[in-house]
Amino acid sequence: MSRLPLTLGVAAGVIVLDQVTKALAVAHLEGEPPIQVIGTWLQLTFVRNPGAAFSLAGNYTILISIVAIVVAVAIVRTARTLTNPWWAVVLGGILGGALGNWIDRLLREPAALRGHVVDFLELPNWPVFNVADMALVGSAILAVILSIKGVEMGEPATEEAAVENGEARADG
Repeated sequence: MSRLPLTLGVAAGVIVLDQVTKALAVAHLEGEPPIQVIGTWLQLTFVRNPGAAFSLAGNYTILISIVAIVVAVAIVRTARTLTNPWWAVVLGGILGGALGNWIDRLLREPAALRGHVVDFLELPNWPVFNVADMALVGSAILAVILSIKGVEMGEPATEEAAVENGEARADG
């Protein structure tokens, strides 16, 4: 059974949550001093980021946008062959995170494909980030865990999935 619907559902959830929180950040945080949520441990700090993660590659926004689209296409193609739901969640989180930040690059100032990503969550000794970034990092961590545990992308999650995929059991 294809896990494409699960992958796309996770991605859509990430994108919606990311874009709604960014809209709220623009409306309520832009031009304001940081707001302490949990002391200095978690603050809401508005930043427009012209680069990639950790504000790197600020002069390569168009290239970052192109890479995000290539990654998105590769994920959708791969998700069509997935049978393991955990890998669908991983790819959905990466897809949602990549597209969430790509939407900013496409639609936000200063220009299409050069837009700055809205970041607003700040932890001590860590760059300011957003929901899309959390999805990307969380998905990468889950991918590492699944890889260490030897979980295959195409392995059936259950015996029922194996039957649905037409795979015969070794014991008959």
